[in-house]
Amino acid sequence: MLERISINPDICHGKPCIKGTRIMVWQVLDLLSAGVSPEGIASEEYFPDITPEDVKACIAFANQLVKNEDVHFFEELKKTVLTQ
Repeated sequence: MLERISINPDICHGKPCIKGTRIMVWQVLDLLSAGVSPEGIASEEYFPDITPEDVKACIAFANQLVKNEDVHFFEELKKTVLTQ
């Protein structure tokens, strides 16, 4: 799935896109979060040049980013509160 995603500094300012398009991963994720189905996103109404599999690749890409990211929000918040 991840071979469907491209990151090129010369395309969309280096934002992750569906390969061969200028459709950015975040655009697809926004539509998903708004309740649009993968089939709906890959339709004439939104992005007819992609497939539901491309949409699923966007989900897989975002999943990998989140899965491999260490989030230290609570530690940073605690430091901020203690120093005020």
